[in-house]
Amino acid sequence: MMGARSHESPPDRPASAALIRTERLTKTYARDVTALHDVSFAVRPGEFVAVLGPSGAGKTTLFRCLTGFLRADAGSVALDGRDVGAMSRRDLRRARRDVALIFQQFNLIRRLTAMQNVLAGRLAQVATWRVLLRRFARPDRQFALRCLDAVGLLDRAYARADQLSGGQQQRVAIARALAQEARVILADEPVASLDPESAAAVLDTLHRVAKSGVAVVASLHQVHLATSYADRIVALRAGRVVADSPAASLDARAIEQIYARNGEARP
Repeated sequence: MMGARSHESPPDRPASAALIRTERLTKTYARDVTALHDVSFAVRPGEFVAVLGPSGAGKTTLFRCLTGFLRADAGSVALDGRDVGAMSRRDLRRARRDVALIFQQFNLIRRLTAMQNVLAGRLAQVATWRVLLRRFARPDRQFALRCLDAVGLLDRAYARADQLSGGQQQRVAIARALAQEARVILADEPVASLDPESAAAVLDTLHRVAKSGVAVVASLHQVHLATSYADRIVALRAGRVVADSPAASLDARAIEQIYARNGEARP
C-alpha cells in the first residue's frame, strides 16, 4: 500500500487567488429543509481539501452548487473569481471546462481503452468530430499517454476499462481530468467503493495532482484517509461548517462534534 503523504503547505498566495470560494452559501429544499446554511470556505491552487460529514450533512448539495447544477438560494459560489450564480448558461458551460468531476462509479466507457477514455477529456480542446470518431491528432494522443503516466498507468494505456481494477479505473478518471487541463477537480466519494490499498493509491494520486497546482476537493467518509492525504478538512454537520482546519490538527473532539449526532457512532 502506498504510504500517506506529508502535509506540505501550498505556496503562499493572496486570498484573491482562490480557485473556489463560497460566501454564506445557503440552499433550502421544499418543506423548509435547509441542506446548506451560511457555508463559507476557499480553496487555493495546490490545496487538497477533504469534505467530511455524516450522511445528510450537505456534501452532495455542496458539490452540486459548486458546479452550478444547483443554484443557491443565498450567498455565492465563485470559480476563479467568477460568480457562478451570475453566469449565463453559455458562460457557465465555459467555466465548467476548468472543472473536472470524479465520481464514485468512475463514469468510464467500459468497452473503450484507458487511452480512449482519457482522450475524452480533450473534448473542449479539439474538434467535436475528432471525439465522435475517436480520431485524435498525435499531440493529443501523446498528451493522453503523459496523463496516464502521471497516474502510474502508462502500461495499461491500451487495456479496456472493464479489464481494469476499480482503483485503476478511478486513476484513469483522474488522468481524464488531467487531459481536460482542469484547474479544479471535484471528487465525490472517489474511494467509497474501493478496497483500502486501491483507496490509498487513488488519494495519493489526487494529492500529487494537487501539488501540481490544481485545487482538489474530495468528499470522504473515512476520517483516517482524510487526515492522512488532505491538506485541510472542511467538515459539515446538518448543512453547517463545524470545522475548517489543517488536516493534521483534526483531533478526537472535533471528530466527535462532526459525527456524534442522534447517537451516531464515529467512523
